[in-house]
Amino acid sequence: MATNARQPLYQMKADFFKTLGHPARIRVLELLSERDHAVSEMLPEVGIEPANLSQQLSILRRAGLVTARREGLSVSYTLTSPQVADLLKIARGILTGVVAGQAELLEDQPESPTLVGNSAG
Repeated sequence: MATNARQPLYQMKADFFKTLGHPARIRVLELLSERDHAVSEMLPEVGIEPANLSQQLSILRRAGLVTARREGLSVSYTLTSPQVADLLKIARGILTGVVAGQAELLEDQPESPTLVGNSAG
């Protein structure tokens, strides 16, 4: 996520959230919220091909959300800030509330009459 000082803050925020807009990247950040992980540890947890995981990690690295360090033959990743983990927790709380609210709305809806077999003629 290249930052441009002339770019409005709301645009920078939009770009930041676009970076988070892929399920694999969210899963990687969740894993790294727990502890540092080697790529080989993340592969089975994220469930995508190695080349795709590498691409997603590269996007997170360019955005400044994770850093990589080589340890022998493997590469380990870490979050650049604990605030990333906080953001994921906040997002989970918001999502939980939204889903609960949607469930309540559905429960409050009357049953729809069955349309099957109701022909006018």
